[in-house]
Amino acid sequence: MLFCESPSHVRFLTPAGEADAVRSGNSFEHADAKLTCRDGAVTVSSLRTPLLGAVVTWDVRVPADALVFGDDWERSYASLGWRRLSEYGAIPWYFLCSDGSGTAGWGVAVRPSAMCSWTIGEKTISLHLDLRCGCDPVELRGRTLKACTVVTIHSDEKPFAAARAFCLAMCADPRLPREPIYGGNDWYCCYGDNSYGKIVTHAKRVAECSPKGGNRPYMVVDDGWELCRDAYRGFIGGPWLPNRKFGDMRALASEISALGVKPGLWIRPLQSAEFLPDGYMESDSGRHLDPSSESALSYIKEQVERVRGWGFRLLKHDFTTYDITGKYGPALRADMLGGCGHFSDKSRTTAEIVLGLYRAIREAAGDMAVLGCDVIGHLSAGFFEAQRTGDDTSGREWERTVAMGVNTLAYRLPQHGAFFAADADCVGITKQVPWERTAQWLDLLSVSGTPLFVSIAEDAYDGAVREALTAAFGRAASPAGTAEPLDWIDAYSFPRRDPATGREYACMAPEKWLGNDKKVHSYRWF
Repeated sequence: MLFCESPSHVRFLTPAGEADAVRSGNSFEHADAKLTCRDGAVTVSSLRTPLLGAVVTWDVRVPADALVFGDDWERSYASLGWRRLSEYGAIPWYFLCSDGSGTAGWGVAVRPSAMCSWTIGEKTISLHLDLRCGCDPVELRGRTLKACTVVTIHSDEKPFAAARAFCLAMCADPRLPREPIYGGNDWYCCYGDNSYGKIVTHAKRVAECSPKGGNRPYMVVDDGWELCRDAYRGFIGGPWLPNRKFGDMRALASEISALGVKPGLWIRPLQSAEFLPDGYMESDSGRHLDPSSESALSYIKEQVERVRGWGFRLLKHDFTTYDITGKYGPALRADMLGGCGHFSDKSRTTAEIVLGLYRAIREAAGDMAVLGCDVIGHLSAGFFEAQRTGDDTSGREWERTVAMGVNTLAYRLPQHGAFFAADADCVGITKQVPWERTAQWLDLLSVSGTPLFVSIAEDAYDGAVREALTAAFGRAASPAGTAEPLDWIDAYSFPRRDPATGREYACMAPEKWLGNDKKVHSYRWF
């Protein structure tokens, strides 16, 4: 499975249809559109022709019996794992193949200017560059766009080690937290029914279970604190000011800090009830701020700066992929940008516009740690210290925690410390899920080396929980290595149904792990 530097074929996608390009050295041309691939760098230019995308194909044979491991566009949705080639369609960002003789990988370096995916044929591998600006073609107007840099690997190491090395090769400049991230988040015990008093109580329990001195825990205030929540049915958005359950956010941040806990706050940057003359767009997700608009970006930066001014030390921002695309994970795979609206700036690709949004949030956040949720991992790497790498776990449904939590931890773990700190989501400690189940998820996260957040229901906090949290926080607070799922390829699996297609598939949830304490941990999820 060797990679050929020079593509064999390029096809442009335009509103008028598809067109094969004519080769000239390292370049491929059609009308006034040109694609060049040199030393892995893929550039695209066009003077007048609007572009939807391009397909770049290499002559590479992948053995039909090879196992393939692919990524997802943003968070994962319980479907990651090693599968037969026939089970894959388009694979976002990167993939690895293993045929028993080694592990090979194809991908693109982080922060590309196109949405990049791969398809594997009998004798070919194709890179699909989605160059759309929302649901419109991009108008480059003579500009040369560096669409992406292709990265490949061929390794004799075990597949997990090869995947880790590949992620490191795709990101040369991750922005990582100064210290391991752990602590509390109220979502899975409150689900929006939070308040100033409930947050302080939660923070006290986090402080009680945390090591004395050294790296301090966080207490993240999640959705439910904002002024206009449910201003109309289902509205979750700004302006990012407190409602009467919370009152003075500066006082709340100060009270949490006085407990020896670092305050954090959740926002949804692209949703607001405020009026901006030229800052909105419509998509399948409804009306939201247009991240290609300078006035919208200025507004978002003002909101983030206000949070920082209140004294919060971590910003969790959410929903940006959904607000732009109108879709969540399973629906994204079919056509990521098909539900997008019309950006006001037609000269940049969606990927460039998303990068501009992330850059604005990063600049406004200053020295706050930033945790992205529903963000595009390949575009956020280098901007944010941490990323929620999977869809929501649960404080109500154990199977969902295994599907969304264990699966994403296992199969996004190679990105941890390579792209960002990979947060597989919270441990919901409630009476609705048996403690003996929840305790396993807590133990695994605590020895994984990844961020550990817990949601502690007031009626579930007893001596056994306190003892387990104290041990778990003690492990999570200190710098350590990263765990490894020992049954990564041939993992325990259970049936799940894809909500987008209705198709049943096997959700992989490894049960045997080598923790960062160098001990083998075995779990029985069901």
